[in-house]
Amino acid sequence: MATKLHIKKGDTVVVIAGESKGQRGKVLSVQVEKQRAVVEGINMVSKHTKPNAKNTQGGIVKQEAPVHISNLMLVEPSTGNPTRTGRRKGENGKLVRYSKKSGEEIK
Repeated sequence: MATKLHIKKGDTVVVIAGESKGQRGKVLSVQVEKQRAVVEGINMVSKHTKPNAKNTQGGIVKQEAPVHISNLMLVEPSTGNPTRTGRRKGENGKLVRYSKKSGEEIK
């Protein structure tokens, strides 16, 4: 069974550890089984590519590499501050994420 993570695709996060510490970005994708996320503009790596139909020239391409989710902290949409997250039952009985700092529900 897949585990629940504190971040989802589309969330804004801040990096709390590593080379990109302090930077913010939008989550482009989440790899649940590997507990990693690809964040826009964070952990850029140079990838060597062969010429192909998409890229006829080939060469060196800069792209984002996955970051472990333990190094990411969710940014509250309302205030813009980083916050820890928790889960509790919402009004419809489903689990919803909430900010431990303000207590607000995170959509």
